[in-house]
Amino acid sequence: MDLEVFRALMTDEGRRLLACLQAGGPAGEAAAAQALRGGHPAALVSAAREQVRLRRRAAAKYGEYAARLYFTPDSVELSSHLTVSEYKLDRVLHELGVVLIDAMCLGSGADALVLGWSHHTDAVDADPLTVEIAKANRPGMHEPMLYPRCEDVREFDSQGEAVFIDLMRPAGPDRPDRTSDPEAYDPPLSWALDRVRTTGYGWVRLAPGIADRVPPGTLAGADEVEWISHEGRIQEAVVWFGLDARRAPAQLPVRRATVLPSGASLLGRRDLPAPDVRPFGRYVYVPDPAVVHARLVGELARHIGGGLLEAGGCLLTSDELHRTPFATAYEVRNVLPLDGARVPQGEG
Repeated sequence: MDLEVFRALMTDEGRRLLACLQAGGPAGEAAAAQALRGGHPAALVSAAREQVRLRRRAAAKYGEYAARLYFTPDSVELSSHLTVSEYKLDRVLHELGVVLIDAMCLGSGADALVLGWSHHTDAVDADPLTVEIAKANRPGMHEPMLYPRCEDVREFDSQGEAVFIDLMRPAGPDRPDRTSDPEAYDPPLSWALDRVRTTGYGWVRLAPGIADRVPPGTLAGADEVEWISHEGRIQEAVVWFGLDARRAPAQLPVRRATVLPSGASLLGRRDLPAPDVRPFGRYVYVPDPAVVHARLVGELARHIGGGLLEAGGCLLTSDELHRTPFATAYEVRNVLPLDGARVPQGEG
């Protein structure tokens, strides 16, 4: 969707089309769209139909808000669950203690909108469509104190007490390595970290796999790198600066795995020995993906009094059942030898 098509959706005609297609439900969508093409531009009807479909997809992340918001395919894909945005807002309120926030690179826009519920948030993004969508979504999110503008983030004269930078959106389709290279984003990760580090307070949002590839030295000055999951699915990673000032500064950031909606967190400890490797015990534990991404499987092994399952990758095993939010436990009823001849072979 380009900017002109989106602006057409925001007209009275566009809103009526959206309302009509949305009211009919998925079953009647095709027939309704066909009927509407008789009296409206075909491109506008197609855009409205795509928007209604995106809203239905987004409902899994945005709940009741989705039906009132505007999306692009990327913004739906790159969004975390709204519970994640609300969790981070809680950390900002209780651990950063700031009022004025600058949001740079809006990504899906959800984080900036949620921040605006309690903080004056100036938001900048170089993409005009992203900015227009953020403005259009304000009424659907209770009119947050969010003030978006279209501007190059590297030229933005930031006056906020804290800086939030969303780097979930890669630089462009011409970079085949854009999803694995931390510097393939616009702005690159090194610039974003320096920008937050200079302010002293703030955070950078990253794809979970990207955070795994960041050299530790690049994170100098950061307090934490936090991997967050929701209902067993990894959502994102966050590099935090300026958390509770009472904490003693560390040479390297703490690694944290947080599982939502429970809000339980597992923190890494320094110099923890690698867990023992052992055969099947009575129980097998499948770690939450946030624990795996944060490389805290060893912490979890100590937590459950177990070890790594021999030839089991990140699976853990123990002779006792320990209830933990960080893993799913399964009782072992029988152990069969692996017989390659009995393993079904794919057809290619």
